Amino acid sequence: MALDGSSLSPDELLALRDFVWRGRGGATHALMLASARPMNARMLVSFDGCSHRDQAAALTNGELLVERSKLPDPGPESAYTFQLIGLRVETEEGRVLGELADIVNTGAHPIYVVRGERELLVPAAPEVLKRVSLSQGVIVVALPAGLEEL
Repeated sequence: MALDGSSLSPDELLALRDFVWRGRGGATHALMLASARPMNARMLVSFDGCSHRDQAAALTNGELLVERSKLPDPGPESAYTFQLIGLRVETEEGRVLGELADIVNTGAHPIYVVRGERELLVPAAPEVLKRVSLSQGVIVVALPAGLEEL
């Protein structure tokens, strides 16, 4: 089974060990991680008691959940995606552009999907991303010239 976009290392995932899987319909199932290893841009994992393809297939299109308190500190100048989604995005002048709705990972820099009066795709490059304050719930950006006209 592959996990998309995991920012945790295999060792960090193994330290968490206990997960809850939640399906699209809301059904949940406790899972214990047996192994984890990187595979391209994903993480290949296996769970105790899930050794057949049919069992793994039943877990597709679901989410793996873990208690926030169990997550390792992401480090200085870093945050987990779930901590950023929903933050207010504004310009350096204080003009509110909307809320961060999604983050699209690309080869160079992630793209922030900002939804407000209209949807903006804002590159999270160092020259654009000026400040992130989780405590204030805000992301401050310097929009590249012409971005709002696209």
